[in-house]
Amino acid sequence: MTQTDATPEPSALPMTQTLSSQTLILASLLAAVLVVALLVLFTRRKSQSRGNSLVLVGVPDSGKTALFTSLVYNQTVPTHTSLQTNSSIVPRSAPKQPFGLIDIPGHPRIREQFKEFVPDAKALVFVVDANTVSRNGSVVAEHLHSVMNAIVSLPPSHTLPTLIVLAHKADLVRTASTSFDPISFAVNRVQTVLERELEKRRASQSGGMGVESMGGEDEKTDIGGLECSGPDSTFKFENWDGGEVLFIGTSIKELKTSQDSKDGLFALQDWIEENM
Repeated sequence: MTQTDATPEPSALPMTQTLSSQTLILASLLAAVLVVALLVLFTRRKSQSRGNSLVLVGVPDSGKTALFTSLVYNQTVPTHTSLQTNSSIVPRSAPKQPFGLIDIPGHPRIREQFKEFVPDAKALVFVVDANTVSRNGSVVAEHLHSVMNAIVSLPPSHTLPTLIVLAHKADLVRTASTSFDPISFAVNRVQTVLERELEKRRASQSGGMGVESMGGEDEKTDIGGLECSGPDSTFKFENWDGGEVLFIGTSIKELKTSQDSKDGLFALQDWIEENM
């Protein structure tokens, strides 16, 4: 019997051996890029939700730039109405970490720049001239309304920044009483005026009328941000759905009371020490 050579049957090769080296390299690179992208996105969201900056906003001549120089340089320097954003890193003694301080111009045409800093803000400090708020309350309330709308418009997963309303220039507030606390008086005046003006804006919108905007002549806008919960039907900061609103009375100059004198920025500096 003649012996014939047996032809071996083909066997299946492992899948990894069928892939070219180029395909494996490409897949590895894509996987690495995906991992890096996820890490960057996670880190950015974590940083944004934490917030590490203090943003000063408000209408012109409210005292933002003087406040900025006092907090950054610990001294008051002559200022004028600014038309560009000022920013700086405020150093602190260990173990406190430095934080960013940003001063947004109050001019109606450029003040909306504050919105790009809201996601990374620990607090939005709305500076109000307590000495003149009774005369220009509607203008101040319009800008504050925009700030409040920006806060409530953040995504639900985002930690909302604190809204601080600064009743500034409390040293200029005058009253007939000889035994008054300028800080309390300034805060009460600012809160009363703003609640009244914001209620007017809310009532106008609920009636379908819209509210006037300084963005252009006869321009009306319809934005949210003034929603309240509670038994009172009128707008109150304590019932605002956007979170807690903190009122602080301040002054660049020393504040003199009937009993003693104190640093005009002590209350704001205390908040910064405890929360930043």
